[in-house]
Amino acid sequence: MTELAGGIWRVTFALPLGIDHVHCYVLRAEDGSLTVVDTGLGLDDAQARWRSVLGSLPGRVERIVITHFHPDHVGAARDVARLTGAPVFQGALDYEQCVRVFGDGDASVRFLDYLREHGMPEQEVEDVLEAGRRLRRHVRFAPDPGPLAPGDRIAGWDVLHLPGHADGHLALLRDGILVAGDALLATISPNVGLYPDSRPDPLADYLGSLERIVELAPARAFAGHGEPMDDPAGRARELIAHHEERLEHAHLAIREEPLDAYRVSLALFPDALSPTLRRFALAETRAHLERLVADGRAARLEGRATVEYAAGG
Repeated sequence: MTELAGGIWRVTFALPLGIDHVHCYVLRAEDGSLTVVDTGLGLDDAQARWRSVLGSLPGRVERIVITHFHPDHVGAARDVARLTGAPVFQGALDYEQCVRVFGDGDASVRFLDYLREHGMPEQEVEDVLEAGRRLRRHVRFAPDPGPLAPGDRIAGWDVLHLPGHADGHLALLRDGILVAGDALLATISPNVGLYPDSRPDPLADYLGSLERIVELAPARAFAGHGEPMDDPAGRARELIAHHEERLEHAHLAIREEPLDAYRVSLALFPDALSPTLRRFALAETRAHLERLVADGRAARLEGRATVEYAAGG
């Protein structure tokens, strides 16, 4: 555990995923009460790891805030709630998607059909299914969390809605400090993917979130991965430019012939990727292709073996 500023601590856990760590945060309020922001993945030793962290804190945890429902942020929420007795707070849309993806419904079936529809080969689809089964056992979200909405204040922090990486992604802002979740990362671009049952234009959402960060101009940002940022607005501008460049690359990829999102992803993300990482690449490619469609720079062609995209309106 590392103290980053007066009353803000960072707790870092290793991850067995494509990214090797996740940061959670502990925030001290003026009354001395503590807020945990995000909980890490619910690995088998999550309770033991959190018990060690909680034992070293200078106060009592009174509340737990989830920035977004991805496994490495919400996975141990139930564990931390049981250890502390503290209520969990989460955005309504984010919780709805959390239940849809990690509950007992048929979201995985729809997602696999989605991957096939957009061109992923069957063996990779099966590999994604198996990886998803392994991951789901490490997601123990808290049922019926307290609602948290943009414009709320919790423990002295303003609640912001910064969608894109996740539709209901929330962040906290106080005195020029942004606890950003995965809305802003220092050295990599947060994944912005289009998934079944999600908002239709996540890249437009994300570009809007980045513009909001530029407008707010926080002095410092603490993220879910990587190092703190001393110029969050500057980093947001870099990411806007990155996605403009990525849109140009996607447009070039479909200029000669219509392609499905999987094949475009091979042009945008040419490195050899595991099926799990390739599905992230496919979802992000779709977000860029649909942004081109919304801009009138591409057309979606349905009724074929796979959904394809062609340059032009």
